[in-house]
Order: sequence, then structure tokens, then C-alpha cells
Amino acid sequence: MKINFKIALLLLMLITGVCTMQGQGKKRQWTKEMLDYKHEFIVKETGMTQAQRDKFMPIYEAMEKEIYNVNHSARQQARKVGAANNVSDDEYGKAAKAMAEVKSKEGEIETRYFVQYSKILSKKQLFLLKQAEIKFYRKMTEKKKK
Repeated sequence: MKINFKIALLLLMLITGVCTMQGQGKKRQWTKEMLDYKHEFIVKETGMTQAQRDKFMPIYEAMEKEIYNVNHSARQQARKVGAANNVSDDEYGKAAKAMAEVKSKEGEIETRYFVQYSKILSKKQLFLLKQAEIKFYRKMTEKKKK
């Protein structure tokens, strides 16, 4: 289940990254709409009040951006090594290590932000937050399959 969540998260981040990097009209608008939909989904599923939402969302968006940057950096390094003709073992090793460290870095980021979330959300809402994220990614994965 964690693997499916990570795959769905990476897919969303990849889609978000591609759309953001291309940064042109419809794609940028689609990315914004998708993130807004995700945020509204989370707010609804956790039962946040407007005051909680106003405090929570900027922090959540900062976490998403940090996780995106970790993934983006590892992908860039992997692409660079994959596209090069004459790659040393050291370069392969650095790229492989960067890709392997992505999950642990994501975990560290989520844990750090969890402390901030716990000052805004109830314990039940913290639990529901994780459930909402999983539910959202499953829903997006199902839609992608159709």
C-alpha cells in the first residue's frame, strides 16, 4: 500500500513538475486546478474549519514544494547520467544514491511538517489527513486508468 501511495505521489509530482516547468497557459492552469482540487479534497475529508484551513494550507503547500524539489533533483541527476555517453562509476553511484535517498528524505520532510500540523489539527484530523492523501491518490490513479 505504501508503494502504491509513493507511486501515485511521484506521478502527481511528475505531472505537476512537467506542467509547472513548461509553464504555459492551459497546463499551468491545469496544475493549479489539480492542486486546488487536492487541497479542497483534504479539507473536506479532514473536516477542517476555515481558520484551520487558513493556517494549514500554506504549511502544507511548503511541504509539497519541498518534496517536489527532492524528487526533481533526483530525477534531474538521473536524467543527466542516463543521457551522458561517458559516465564514470562515481557518477552512477551518486545518481543511484540520490534516487535511493528520495523516500527517506520525503519521510524526514513529512515528519518535520507533522509537528507543525499537530499545532493546527486535532489528532483525529492528523489521522484523517494521511487517509485523505491516500484516498486522493487512489482516486487519481483510478481516473488515470480509465
